Amino acid sequence: MRSSGRVAEWKLKKVEELAELMRQYPVVGVVDMHALPARTLQKMREKLRGEVLIKMSKKSIMRHAIERAAKEERSLEKLKDALKGQPAFIFSKMDVFRLYRVLEQNKVPAPAKPNTVAPKDIVVPKGETPFAPGPILGELQAVGIETEIKGGKIAIKKDAVVVKEGEVIDARLASILNRLGIEPLEIGLNLIAAHENGTVFLPEVLRVDVDEIRDQIARAYQHAVSLSIASGYLTKETAPLAIAKAHAEALALGIAAAVPEKGVVEHLLARARLQMLSLASKLTDSALDSELREMVGACRTQTQSTEVKTEEAEEKEEEEEKKEETEEEALEGLGALFG
Repeated sequence: MRSSGRVAEWKLKKVEELAELMRQYPVVGVVDMHALPARTLQKMREKLRGEVLIKMSKKSIMRHAIERAAKEERSLEKLKDALKGQPAFIFSKMDVFRLYRVLEQNKVPAPAKPNTVAPKDIVVPKGETPFAPGPILGELQAVGIETEIKGGKIAIKKDAVVVKEGEVIDARLASILNRLGIEPLEIGLNLIAAHENGTVFLPEVLRVDVDEIRDQIARAYQHAVSLSIASGYLTKETAPLAIAKAHAEALALGIAAAVPEKGVVEHLLARARLQMLSLASKLTDSALDSELREMVGACRTQTQSTEVKTEEAEEKEEEEEKKEETEEEALEGLGALFG
């Protein structure tokens, strides 16, 4: 690559083009495009347009481009180890974690192929199949799928894990999965490595559960707030909560101790009124003046109304339960008639 006399001009331009892209974009990745149909690649390019740029070339040209760019950013040199399979460069301005998620979310299901490694546990779900009893019955049982005959068709009795993550899918199993319409594989751009800010990230680092991380942060925040308030170490965020807690505790203490302070008196009067009405309701009407009789009567009317509503709700619930039981008995009777 050093002597322009021995190397085609287009190769030199391609190396410089790729090296320049590495200088322009903050994130440079290498993806494996093995077994990716051209039509699928075209759709992905259209869908990701404006977010990522994909550039394919020969491994030798890609390697020289990395070496050229590594003269200015030495850490890019590590990307040469990712040039495996059918590699291509991917350039983006989104951070590496988001880039990984976007590529994973844009993968599409694909049928099983013999001698391929299962990316996850492959489960054949229970239920009916379109197959009539025949040789396929033995084939299903041979790969560990329990079957039975229902309505003249083969049915799978329970969910079956036919191959575990990391195991190889053999030809017989691949054929059965395809006949069942199960597509356990995913095709898309597999990110092998990505470079950002002097660091090369591998898939096992980028493969994080965003929802779980978000939940962990939320729980940590709640624990930190609780610790701050409990220990009396106040911050800008926890001071309002601590003041509200202290106010509630002071109010509860004032009410319990019957302290006639502003903000407490209202609660003391309300409690005294309730106690007075409770006592008055136990006396005869002749022992009460007209005002008290009116107040007690209003309380009794309200209580009776609440009790009636509760009884009506309970009666309605009982009627619905009886109706359901009657329907179930009718269905059981029909079942007995028809066997």
